Parts: sequence; C-alpha cells; structure tokens
Amino acid sequence: MNAGAKGIIFFSDPADYCAPGVLPYPDGWNLPGGGVQRGNILNLNGAGDPLTPGFPANEYAFRLDEGVGLPKIPVHPIGYKDAEEILRNMGGISAPSEWKGQLNVSYNIGPGFKDSYSSRQVRMHVYTRNEVRRIYNVIGKIRGAVEPDRYVILGGHRDAWGFGGIDPTSGAAVVHEAVRSFAKLMKEGWRPRRTILFASWDAEEFGLLGSTEWAEDNAKLLQERGVAYINADSAIEGNYTLRVDCSPLLFQLVYTLTKKIPSPDDGYEGKSLYESWYEKDPWTGYKEAPRIRKLGSGSDFEAYFQRLGIASGRARYTKNRKTDKFSSYPVYHSAYETFEVVEWFYDPSFKKLLAVAQVRGGLVYEIADSIIIPFDCRDYAEALSYYANVIYEQAKQHQFQLNKYQVSFDSLFSAVHNFTCVATDFHTRLEKIDITNPLAVRIINDQLMLLERSFIHPLGLPGRPFYRHIIYAPSAHNKYAGESFPGIYDALFDIANAADQRKAWQEVKEQIAVASFTVQASAGTLEAV
Repeated sequence: MNAGAKGIIFFSDPADYCAPGVLPYPDGWNLPGGGVQRGNILNLNGAGDPLTPGFPANEYAFRLDEGVGLPKIPVHPIGYKDAEEILRNMGGISAPSEWKGQLNVSYNIGPGFKDSYSSRQVRMHVYTRNEVRRIYNVIGKIRGAVEPDRYVILGGHRDAWGFGGIDPTSGAAVVHEAVRSFAKLMKEGWRPRRTILFASWDAEEFGLLGSTEWAEDNAKLLQERGVAYINADSAIEGNYTLRVDCSPLLFQLVYTLTKKIPSPDDGYEGKSLYESWYEKDPWTGYKEAPRIRKLGSGSDFEAYFQRLGIASGRARYTKNRKTDKFSSYPVYHSAYETFEVVEWFYDPSFKKLLAVAQVRGGLVYEIADSIIIPFDCRDYAEALSYYANVIYEQAKQHQFQLNKYQVSFDSLFSAVHNFTCVATDFHTRLEKIDITNPLAVRIINDQLMLLERSFIHPLGLPGRPFYRHIIYAPSAHNKYAGESFPGIYDALFDIANAADQRKAWQEVKEQIAVASFTVQASAGTLEAV
C-alpha cells in the first residue's frame, strides 16, 4: 500500500504447493490448478481481536474504531491456473530468479501488460464484511486432587477454512480421544494431581482469536497457575516422521515418552517412536538425540508461550524436511483438504494419528500427575549456551563494527554460564528432595513452573509488544518459524544496510543487555530458597 499498490492477488505456485511426481487431488495429494489456499492477513504483531489488542473482547471491552493490523487494500487468493493466465501477458522486466516458480510463464513483474494486452487491467471485486461476531470456546475441566490451583491445558481449534480434514480436524480428533481416555481413567477411580483443562478454540483461522481472547481474559489466573500448555492443532502435515516444537523444559519428557510409544512407521516394527524419529531426523551439531524445533507462531500456543510465559509444546507427523521443499502439505487451507486426503494418502491405518495422540496425551498426563513437575532446567541451560554462540557467530560477521562501536557479548555468555551452574545445582538438590514434605515439593514445583515465566519482559520486544519472551519469538520475517534471542537477532538483521550505523549498533548493545539481564535474573529464580 505504501508503494502505491491498489490490491493484492495471491496464488499458490506449483513450486511451493506441488510435490514432484505426485498427481493432483483426487488422484494424488498435490494441489490442483484451481485450488485456492485461504488464510488470514491480519498483521497485528501478535494475535487476537484487532479491535481490543491486549485485552479480552468481552461485553465491557473498549473497542477501537478501526481494527489494528487489518489490510487497507483488497486482497484475494486465486488458483495457479488463473494466475498463469494473468502472468502470461505481464509486461515489464523479468522477476529475479528466486521469485520464479514452475508455471510456464516468464514471471515478468510489470507494471502493466504487454503487446496487444497493454490496455488491459485486472479488476478486483472483493466483498468483505467487517463486523463484530460472537465466538464460542468450549472448556472442559478435570479438577486436580492435590493441587487444583495448578493448570495443565490441552487446547486446539475446531474452525476450518473448508472441510478441514487435516487442519484442524486431525488435531481436534486427538483432543476428543484424550478426553475419552482421561474419562475412562476417572471411571476407574483415578484423578490427576493437578487440574487438567481441555479447550476447543473458535476462530483460530481469523488470527488465533478464541485462544488469545481466553488467555487475555484469564491472564492473571494463568500467570499464577499455568504449568503447561500442549497444543492440539493439525496432527499431521506429512507421514515421514514425528515433529516436536517445545520449550527446552519439555525435552527430556518428550524423549522419555517417545521411547515408550511404538513407532507407526513402515519398516520400524518392534522399534520405538524415539528410534524411528532419531534415525530420520537427528539433531546435528547440538546433541545426540532427535531434533526438537523452536516454537514460532501460527497456532494457539502463541498467547500462552510468547505472551504469558507458560511452558508449551506441540507434536505432529511431518514430511521429510531435508528433501521435500514444498511448503507445508500441498492442499493446505483449500477445499481439497478432506477426510479422504488423510485416509487415502497420509495415514490410511491412522497409526500415525494414534502416535501423535499418545505423545500429546502422555505429555498432559505426566505433567498433571507427577509429584515433581517433569521439567529439566539443564536442557534450557544447554539451549541458551547454544543460542548465545549462534547469535555471536552471526554478529562476528561484522567484526570491524563490533570493535568500532564496542559491542561485547561477554555479559550474555557470563549470564548463560551462571544459569548453567544454578540449573545444575538445582537438579542436584531435586534428587535429594523429600517428596513426603508437601511444602518442599510445592517450593521446587513453583520454581520449575515459573522458570518459563522469568523469561518474559513486560515491555515486549521492540516494535512487537505482544511478543514478550526474550529467548523465543516468531521470526519477524516468517511468523511460523521460531527465532532465538529475537531482540538481538532482529537488531542484527540486515544491519549492514542501516542508514545510521551508530544507532543500529546501539540497538544491538541494548538488546544484548536485555537478554543478559533476563538470563541472569532467571538463574536467580532457581537458587535454593
């Protein structure tokens, strides 16, 4: 808009949404030429109702006259066959090679059309109603027997852009199966130590509205009582291997659980999910274990992890991310995302969905019922050390400027070292705790529960006040991807082209100071009481 655009037409290029050698749906799982991917284009630098940013959209809320982050110009998606007809006659220069896809056109970028089409125009007719509508979250609860004021949440959305065969129904089915399983345990006389909340979120596809509004409405309670949030969006995005994104506090619990779950993968009969996962997606350059990814955004855990600092995780089956370069799964958010695409192509036996349900349900069960919350702070220390080295190596590409503007990472490395020492000492004490002493157990559990909270900065990241986690945030350049030490990362991004170099490097120094303080202060929360 700022550059003079009057409208935007999106399309899903076959380069991104067609796997090589696969037929289009219904004969295969590729996106047909007429397939249109839908999605929201809300740019709130956070999530939730754009009329009530930061506050719940309840009956007495103050609503802005104009929504924050809503587009000012019309936007509409089309299929790639229709896009090909438009692009074939585009004039102007050819697009850079990295902009070109797999359509049989030159990918000219205009302005305007060429030759006999030079007088043609594209006319957009977009009919959008901006209105306030009521949405419905459905919340279920199993009250904890010993610590009812400690909440473990399993949440996923149920709204979809179309049939939602994968997103979200494969995840919603997992929530229902988890509820059924826990209900069966309760009939046998079991009750969890801590309270379990089951959530079916509404309006996720419009900007994580249901989950964010509920988090905003219950922010004070959740900050005091939230132990963990396990996300239950799509359970599959491929059928190659497991994918887990979570806080480092959950690493060891995830590994322990997956060693007990049978692998659903062909050729891995008699082996554990951990073994097939490790063989197919090992961590490289970090540790000898399956790879666990950083939480970014794009789903309902955002408000709980990025804003409130509640330890969070998600698990699903994914594609072979080393070889499959197409984005997500090809029929994502289209009318072709049906139950049949799951049954015919992705998981005919539903064994992979079962494995995901066992991981998600197992996480909830263990966190809710273990005497000591099964978090491991040492993995956080290891992650902080790794991230600090990564961001330092990135900064070292500008060694001259580091010297000129006296930018040092010493305080960050010192804070990470101190955190590592304290975390190690904490777990040494943890091994000796008297679990029959309820006060001692409560103290240690509170330290574990509140560690994630200690990484929250009340003012948020620069220019992104709703992202408050100093260690993790969605990338400012790809909301689905997670970034570590995001304040420093964003300050360094494209710094060579900054108009005012001194000011840009001052921002880097400030963000290093913020990260150093936060890590050092977080270490203090784990010290002996």
